[in-house]
Amino acid sequence: MANSARKILVTCALPYANGPIHLGHMLEHIQADIWVRFQRMRGNEIHFVCADDAHGTPIMLKADQMGITPEQLIADVQQKHAADFAGFNISFDNYHSTHSEENRELSEMIYNRLKENGFIKSRTISQLFDPEKGMFLPDRFVKGTCPKCKSPDQYGDNCEVCSATYSPTELIDPRSTVSGATPVLKESEHFFFDLPSFEAMLKEWICSGTLQQEVANKMQEWFEAGLQQWDISRDAPYFGFKIPNTEDKYFYVWLDAPIGYMASFKNLCGKKSGLNFDDFWHKDSQAELYHFIGKDIMYFHSLFWPAMLDGAGLRKPNNIFVHGYVTVNGEKMSKSRGTFIQAATYLKHLDPECLRYYYAAKLSNRIDDLDLSLEDFVQRVNTDLVNKLVNLASRNAGFIQKRFAGQLADKLEDQGLFDEFIAQSEQIAQFYENREFGKAVREIMALTDKANKYVDDKAPWVIAKDENREAELQQVCSMGIQLFRVLMGYLKPVLPKLAERAEAFLQCELTWQNLASPLLGHQIAPFKALFSRLEMKQIDTMIEASKAENAQVNSTPNAVKSAVKTAPNTDFEPFEPTIGIDDFAKLDLRVAKVLKCEAVPESNKLLRFELDLGCETRQVFSGIKAAYDKPEELVGRFVIMVANLAPRKMKFGVSEGMILSAGTGGSDLFLLDVDQGAKAGSRVK
Repeated sequence: MANSARKILVTCALPYANGPIHLGHMLEHIQADIWVRFQRMRGNEIHFVCADDAHGTPIMLKADQMGITPEQLIADVQQKHAADFAGFNISFDNYHSTHSEENRELSEMIYNRLKENGFIKSRTISQLFDPEKGMFLPDRFVKGTCPKCKSPDQYGDNCEVCSATYSPTELIDPRSTVSGATPVLKESEHFFFDLPSFEAMLKEWICSGTLQQEVANKMQEWFEAGLQQWDISRDAPYFGFKIPNTEDKYFYVWLDAPIGYMASFKNLCGKKSGLNFDDFWHKDSQAELYHFIGKDIMYFHSLFWPAMLDGAGLRKPNNIFVHGYVTVNGEKMSKSRGTFIQAATYLKHLDPECLRYYYAAKLSNRIDDLDLSLEDFVQRVNTDLVNKLVNLASRNAGFIQKRFAGQLADKLEDQGLFDEFIAQSEQIAQFYENREFGKAVREIMALTDKANKYVDDKAPWVIAKDENREAELQQVCSMGIQLFRVLMGYLKPVLPKLAERAEAFLQCELTWQNLASPLLGHQIAPFKALFSRLEMKQIDTMIEASKAENAQVNSTPNAVKSAVKTAPNTDFEPFEPTIGIDDFAKLDLRVAKVLKCEAVPESNKLLRFELDLGCETRQVFSGIKAAYDKPEELVGRFVIMVANLAPRKMKFGVSEGMILSAGTGGSDLFLLDVDQGAKAGSRVK
């Protein structure tokens, strides 16, 4: 039996409005959509909302560089995001924007309540200020020399070489990445959310079993490190909402971004009769609230967000479902290899249901990264969906249509087998409920194998040769169709469009409740192809198209290039000041082969490399540990290094150069590739 009706609100993390959706984003949205569609099939009242995260300094600077308003930029991006999600059949009930009146009202309400309850503090702080741009600089918009290990070109909050953390005011020779100017120190009043006041509540919330174990463990680490007050204000100029009763202070984007969940739902309430906002957000609400997010933002969602809600007298989430990252062919997505694939690029070449199925087949409720192995992708889709599932329908439908005018038998040929399929309903439902989609798919495919074995054993093509076995032929082929119907019902949350085509063929709606009732004596439609095989050449074409798009981005004039920058939720980095050819010639860039690579146990960010430079071997420490969790796999790879950088004595040894990588830092770093034929020691010109 299905669960009693529940009232549920589901959200996905808000994509940042400075670039397109890619296949990494789609993991989260597909995972959430499958869960939402399953709940709908079970008869629960469920609402699924999302929005674009549309505020912050990067958007302001990007719009300025493009010569358009931030409002125009975010409107254009939102339209593209919505189209990408619709292309992958993500069934949002509402897709909104954080730059909305609903979000402004709710952000001000929550801020005012926090302030009235004594959770907003103010104090004057010193910050780096860009005198040319007339703006205070966020940490990631300042670069300089690390005050600890003296490594150059480090961000204002931490060193990627020695892993030190510090204030941007401690940087040696700091510079603004916006204008290149030397920043000056300037005082400003800021507002802080008193997160430490909520430590007891948060610990109790964790102990209730609300969160995944990995998230709960991580929160314990944060508690041990000590909770800090959170700066929730930014100075003008800034694209966002002005803080009430101030002239030049704005809410930091991470304050109003999660409130965007509430705002999108409030906007939906205004469109949908009978839907009440307080039923889902009041402190005493009995409705269920779930957030699907990536592991990179669980700090905000598992600490600040529930504390803000609690401090404002609102309900907290029932759970925060955290997932890992997507890799392609065992490696981080790469623009140069064409595996950094945008959703729109995928949709031009492949059926979105293929990716939905592949992700589902590999998803669990743990925070594991998911690898999109392209050859396995093709093989699994063809084997499971074409050869097994769809073939089960096609190999029986022809006989039913030609010999019995599309009418199924009025009784089941094998009641026991049918009952066995139905008996798995609650187990499969439990897998869906617990987000163990991979287990659900394996169970369904095991049943599909049994269904095909039944047909193979009965051999209707042999029965069809005997005119005296017409009734048996109808019953056997009808049984195959009945089993296909059950299987297709179980897969409907994963494959909604294939399910629609199957429903048209079966002439019935697939619901979880009606699967146990066979279609006896039922009329089906003539069979039409339900799904197409995947070919590896389609993958190759998509990869080449992705490479071409990325190459086009790299060759586009600056103002246009920023418009199609693809990195989501990261600070846009304007180009550095122009240098002469003599300055560039001072760098001795060399190809190096990785002989050994290992993690530095005492460091959270460093890997230790032994590099072959052709004529000698060098040791280099590189702050890319978060980007490569299996350093041993880098052995044998060719990298680019700065060979004439002065050696640096570090805590863990002497670093004799610098390895070049691209990205914003942390897990978003990519070692530069070297084409085949290059040799260790070759100079890069």
